[in-house]
Amino acid sequence: MRPSGRSPAAAWAPLLGLAGGLVATGFGCATPPAPNPAPAATAMPPTDSAAVLTAERAEAFARLALSGIVREYPNKPGHVLAGPDSVKTPRALHPAFYGSFDWHSSVHGHWTLVRLLRRFPQARFAADARAVLDDHLTPAKMRAEAAYFHLPGNGSFERMYGWAWLLRLVAECEAGAADDPDLARWREALRPLEDEIVARALAYLPKLPTPIRTGVHPDTGFALAQLLDYARRCGRDELAELVVARAHEWYGDDRAWPVAYEPSGEDFFSSGLNEADLMRRVLPPDAFAVWLDGFLPDLSAGGLGPLATAAAIPDFTDGRLVHLAGLDLSRAWCMEGIADALAARDPADPRVAVLREAARANAEVGLAAVFSGHYAGEHWLATFAVYLLDAVGRTPQPGS
Repeated sequence: MRPSGRSPAAAWAPLLGLAGGLVATGFGCATPPAPNPAPAATAMPPTDSAAVLTAERAEAFARLALSGIVREYPNKPGHVLAGPDSVKTPRALHPAFYGSFDWHSSVHGHWTLVRLLRRFPQARFAADARAVLDDHLTPAKMRAEAAYFHLPGNGSFERMYGWAWLLRLVAECEAGAADDPDLARWREALRPLEDEIVARALAYLPKLPTPIRTGVHPDTGFALAQLLDYARRCGRDELAELVVARAHEWYGDDRAWPVAYEPSGEDFFSSGLNEADLMRRVLPPDAFAVWLDGFLPDLSAGGLGPLATAAAIPDFTDGRLVHLAGLDLSRAWCMEGIADALAARDPADPRVAVLREAARANAEVGLAAVFSGHYAGEHWLATFAVYLLDAVGRTPQPGS
């Protein structure tokens, strides 16, 4: 939970030196250096999920992302070794996305910077961000990243979580390309990797027999929502049609999601909320309202069960347990997106108030956990905070 007893000024003090304050400890099942450490200070005062993304917050999030995407170690590669020659450094395998502990975090760290540049083009971080993005998002490096998927045993690398974030990055560049020549250049550079990912998604989704329902990376509902936003933004009609068809087939008849069974102990997603957040993109407003009645039948009466209460983070140095901070943030953005869809149809829908209040409760705890002083969370949580605070995916077109 959020530590107390600090003034807002003291809480913001660590933002002046983020890069120097990052520590790499406690990934996976490693033994933490001290039991149950809480953040020494929080970077943001209590807030709710409707709070605006201020320039001050953007600066802090950008510095966190910048410090991660150029940091090669520690690193969790997820690389299949076909033989002795396969043993290479992260930067040799991934000339662009070698930092931030793992490939998907590096990719979404790049997205975070592009998103913040679009929102705050004159910010103090802008020159540094543009320099790093210019170095990483080049045609040659994107060709190398695409070629990686053709190495023996690595065709399913980062399926589909990393794929989803890569396409979100493309959509963000596409959305800002007309107004920013740097974004236009990066958007063109991304095409080889974009095409590789789209081709693999088109080949994979028809073969997947059932959706993957989990609170961590492979969750299908989250990936499909990101792919659909990308496809609609970038005119990928075949992909959009496939995603919509699979969503109807896999989720259209779902009823009575068992909210009492969430969360698992190291979730950063609610698979049920991810599914609903996808279906509000897929179904017309009236149909979605009816579908949600069946999916969360007690919602009007406040029946969200454990989803309404933010998950406490028991150990900020443990890379798995700190997932729960991301769970709080992703729950909040799903709830806000679902509430938006319902409110646009009927502002008096009682489910809107239930969702908004639960989103606020989850967001407050999640946002307080972003700046912990431990790389286990700091290599990725800024992205989740930006996604929530800037209402990403909650408009008709992604990145707008």
